[in-house]
Parts: sequence; structure tokens; C-alpha cells
Amino acid sequence: MNPEAGVEGKLGLNRPAAADAQRLRLVVAYCGTPWRGWQSQQSGDGIQDQLRQAFAKAISVKTQVQGSGRTDAGVHARAQVAHCDVPCDVQLSPDSWRDALNACLPLSIRILEAAPCAADFHARFDARGKRYAYRIWRQRLLDPFEADRAWHLYGALDEDLLAQGLELLRGRHNFVRLSANRGDMPEVQRRANPEKTTREIWHSGMSQQGAVLELAFEGDGFLYKMVRMMVGSLLHVARGRAPLDWLAEMLQNREGLQSNQTAPAGGLYLERVFY
Repeated sequence: MNPEAGVEGKLGLNRPAAADAQRLRLVVAYCGTPWRGWQSQQSGDGIQDQLRQAFAKAISVKTQVQGSGRTDAGVHARAQVAHCDVPCDVQLSPDSWRDALNACLPLSIRILEAAPCAADFHARFDARGKRYAYRIWRQRLLDPFEADRAWHLYGALDEDLLAQGLELLRGRHNFVRLSANRGDMPEVQRRANPEKTTREIWHSGMSQQGAVLELAFEGDGFLYKMVRMMVGSLLHVARGRAPLDWLAEMLQNREGLQSNQTAPAGGLYLERVFY
């Protein structure tokens, strides 16, 4: 069982808002560099922790915030979606909710939208897909303002091979070898349940703007470290360090070792959640 789902069940976050509560839908942007990911941490330096503290400061109410999914330490988000329940007697306009919460948050976390929504809206269970982008800095010298914002990768890159690799990833595949074990089940068990590791990639593409090469992926869901391992493996092939067949075989055969190529967290952005 997903440990997040277990915690969520205990907190009642998988149920509609109570009669005396209203549900808010949040759109949150954050720079992941200072934080240990979305998930709440004992140390208090998860994005969830900071949002919970912001509600406590802004309206003196303890609430739990459920996101569309977890982002790892160092990963950024332009539009993470979340929900939470607050008392009905706290009546604020969407702009006032946004401004009140942002006044209580670190500058690296911003609420873009905060508005009442349907009592049964669920940020994670209602999501039908996501879009991620990965930024790669291609010039010899890294712009210091791009540190932890892009992967600095200078040198020869076969873009034709990269395009072929991106095409291979499209469609429905078992991504068990292009993802990591989060630790909620033994690897043998994870390998024995292909339905848990099968996902569909609707779109995969690349674009170049100045020094930045951006890879984009849209799909119905992404496993732990899946995007970073796809990117790392794609670039491994495009740099001539493995044949394209190496990547194809990982998609076709669920046996064998996982990819040992994982792109750094700082280049990854959660761009959009589809509902």
C-alpha cells in the first residue's frame, strides 16, 4: 500500500469536506532547492509542512494539505495542485486567501490560486495526468542563476537519437526499469505487479530556447523518479554511451536491472496537472 494513501486515510483527506467545512483548491508554485520535497517531514522542511504552517498563521486553524502527488527533494513545481478543508465561517475571497497565505510563506513557495471548490474534489484521486518538463543547460559555462534550475550538460549530443528515444517512450509501457523503488514494498513484489508500474506517455518532445534544451513529458501518471530516469537514460544514449536498443530493451523486458542513469533533481519541473 502507498504510505501516503495510508496517512491520508487516517487524516480523512480521502473523504468529502465535512458539513461545517469548505474545501479549497490550491495551485502552488515552488522552487524545490531549499526543501526536502512535497511530502511532510519530521524536520518540518517539506512543502506540505510549510503550507500547513501558513494556514495556522493566517487563520489560526490546523489543516492538512493533500497534493496531486509528491515531488522529490530539489524538484520544482510551476503548478502543483492541492486541496484542504477550512471552517465555513472563515469567508475570504480567492484573492484574499492567496494573499493571506503568501504573506505567511517563504518566498520560494507561492500560492498562485486559492478558491473554494466542490466538497468532494480530490487533488490526487481526480487527477487524470501530469506534464513535466526537464531543463538542460547546453553552453560551456553555466549561468550562475541557473544553478539548481537546470542540468549543466555541455558536449556532443546526437539529437536524432534523442528524438528516437523520445518516440520509444510514447505509448503504454511497463516503466519498472525506468523508475525507482520508493520503499513501500519489496522490489520482488513491485516487479510481480506490472499493473502498478505500467503508465501511458501521451506526449514526449524537445525544444531549444537559447542555451536551454527542454524535454517535456505528458502522461497518465509517473512513478518514483521515473522522469529523471527517463531523462538520464535518454541523454546516456544521445551522448553515445549506450545504443538505442539498450533503452528499448528496458521498456520491452521487465526483467533485469533498472537504469543506472538518473538526471539531477534541479532540472525537473511539475508544469501542470490535468483534471
